[in-house]
Amino acid sequence: MAQVTVTRRLQFNAAHRVHNPALSDEENRRLFGKCNHPNWHGHNYTLDVSVAGDIDPRTGYVLDLGHLKRIVETHVIDRVDHRNFNLDVDFMQGTIPTSENIVVAFWRVIAPLVAPARLTRLVLWETPNNYVEYEGR
Repeated sequence: MAQVTVTRRLQFNAAHRVHNPALSDEENRRLFGKCNHPNWHGHNYTLDVSVAGDIDPRTGYVLDLGHLKRIVETHVIDRVDHRNFNLDVDFMQGTIPTSENIVVAFWRVIAPLVAPARLTRLVLWETPNNYVEYEGR
């Protein structure tokens, strides 16, 4: 059977402060610069969600992209959109909300929900010029 990867793109807006409470304020400012602003800052994020699997002979889909959209919206986007990663997002509590940590947290939420397909890649765009990729390793 042919293995195919399909991708759905979603967008959301969220705020955060990149801050490690174990470090001094001075060290946080030195390490994280303007991303450490105490009154937060925000981004217009784009998330690419890729799943792979066999093509279902009955539907012709690996996974219905509308269904994938509903999964990601319900379990991730609705929980982070117009929220503050530091304060409002339960699955980010106790984690420095860098794009790297955010994409790994998203993986943990999404991966179990896409069967029989399998999550193969997440790409989180923080800006049009900066993104992180995660493949579950």
